Amino acid sequence: MQRSTRSTRVRRRRLDRTSGYGAGYGCEWLLIGNSREWVCRQAGGRTLELGAGTGLNLRWYPADAEVVAVDIDRERLEISAERVQELGRAVRLAVADGQRLPFGQDSFDTVVCTLAICDVDDRTATLAEAYRVVRPGGSLILLDHFEKRWRRGRPATLGEQVGFNLVARERLWAGYFERVRLQKPGSRD
Repeated sequence: MQRSTRSTRVRRRRLDRTSGYGAGYGCEWLLIGNSREWVCRQAGGRTLELGAGTGLNLRWYPADAEVVAVDIDRERLEISAERVQELGRAVRLAVADGQRLPFGQDSFDTVVCTLAICDVDDRTATLAEAYRVVRPGGSLILLDHFEKRWRRGRPATLGEQVGFNLVARERLWAGYFERVRLQKPGSRD
């Protein structure tokens, strides 16, 4: 049974808002500017998006990126599925925990995570899983915001601790937000 357009919009808005930032927040553009686009446009090849939520990033990926989007919340992925259909893209969606990904080692060229690493209980375990599934020479691209746990390491620092090399780091809003590109040592073959 198909939902009415109004009820779908209301549901999307509610889920986007509870995701923290997104289409539900009119001020997102003021806070993070084009950061979602910045992150996704750097993705290439086979790409894994961790914490895809309601699919707010899906429109920004390059057409040639083969995107697999995962989230632990099935309801949010249902919204992502609607967005995938509207965009007319081939995106694989799966319910999965970022700390125990159901993919083999060196399976992806790029791993992306925007505004979701803060919701993970064990960020180091999640970043170690990202390291495991990305190919040598592949990238981890992050967008995240300040939280108290950063005293024990910002996501970029934790990414370096699990083995990634820092390639680019940009801080927005006096460091409250951070966009980062890390790379797994080695070369793509």
